[in-house]
Amino acid sequence: MTTTPNPGLLSRDQARLIHPLHNPGLHQQAHIWARGEGAVLTDTEGNQYIDGLSGLWNVVAGHGRTELAEAAARQMDTLGYCSGYAGSSNPAAIELAEKLAELTYPSITRFFFTSGGAESTETNIKTARYYWKLKGKPDKTKVISLQWGYHGVTLAAMSATGITAYWPMFEPRVPGFVHIPSPYPYRYESAGDQTQGVAAANELEQAILREGPETVAMFLAEPVQGAGGVIIPQPDYFPRIREICDKYDVLLVSDEVITGFGRTGRMFGLDHWGVEPDMIQFAKAITSGYFPLGGTGVKEEIAQVLDTGEMVWMHAFTYSGHPVGCAVALRNLEIIEKENFPAQAADKGAYLLERLQSALGDHPHVGEVRGLGLMLAVELVKHKETKAEFPAQDQIGPKIHAATEKRGLFSRLRGDVFLLAPPIVISREQLDHTVEIITESIEEVL
Repeated sequence: MTTTPNPGLLSRDQARLIHPLHNPGLHQQAHIWARGEGAVLTDTEGNQYIDGLSGLWNVVAGHGRTELAEAAARQMDTLGYCSGYAGSSNPAAIELAEKLAELTYPSITRFFFTSGGAESTETNIKTARYYWKLKGKPDKTKVISLQWGYHGVTLAAMSATGITAYWPMFEPRVPGFVHIPSPYPYRYESAGDQTQGVAAANELEQAILREGPETVAMFLAEPVQGAGGVIIPQPDYFPRIREICDKYDVLLVSDEVITGFGRTGRMFGLDHWGVEPDMIQFAKAITSGYFPLGGTGVKEEIAQVLDTGEMVWMHAFTYSGHPVGCAVALRNLEIIEKENFPAQAADKGAYLLERLQSALGDHPHVGEVRGLGLMLAVELVKHKETKAEFPAQDQIGPKIHAATEKRGLFSRLRGDVFLLAPPIVISREQLDHTVEIITESIEEVL
């Protein structure tokens, strides 16, 4: 399969655009995407690729869903925009908040809408600070999050993000952010009689005690760490985290930007372990990426405390509660429920995981194949027995990614960890082809 981009479009792109994760060298072979259908992307040269990461984890309903385009058009024809500031609202935003109250954790009852995940992170950080001020605990401002966690790259969100490559260009980071080790079952080392999950969770307690419980506002974590390498916690990790947060009066904030709305095989990620958060943040799959929309949800007690504030809550975005985004989200949630995306993700994810483990489990350079629902990863290592990583200069991950592109699969990496999160509508045949492509590519490079 040729991967030569359209030279005219690409030169125009390079002359005028600055891209996210801007990298002129990498962009020399950029794809110019023209169409999408189901789990397949087609570039301007007519080359087709399985969309191995659903765009950026978000296109759960697949490409080309005309019903989402129609929902947007209907709303645009009626009311293309209105303010969501206090004193204004719109029916679609009201209906979406009501629907989310039905779908999310029982503890989560009130919602604020944003344009995406990073804005949602910023919202929860500021909400937690204001909440504790109103509760008479103004020193509770610190945020504890996980190494390998990803929460966005606006300045405070970047400070919460635990992937260090995002930091150096923009430091100093916002003060008051602390990172603890990820539970990372493949690499976390624990000592003593505790289970690995409890030991990893107790890192939070130790951090709270070091910082002072009176200074810690919230613990922010993804139920499954996505961009950090599809890190699936131990079953006893989040139940212990909930206990620690309750003990020290720390808000538990679940970052459901990737895990929300069925991706992991449950509607929301912490459902796997029977844990309810105090606050959530979401984006991506709520509209399947067809419109930029995100948001936060808080438990009723937090909302009621905010309601008692004598001052205006000085937090706002122009596009909060955007009527078109909310209309698209409502139609998308209908699709998610009608087509039972959580069950599809659980079934297809288990099938893909079994196929990948069968094909690659014995490979000397495949350290682990892991997954939950349709979030999967293949971790490549120099030595299987020691789990030693390849030197960064070997560029093993990028070489394998290039080999998969050559065969018709487009996804993303975290170093030498190959990530997979295809649209939930992907077919069995496409899953089989995905396994073939990854297997052949690893064999070619290693």
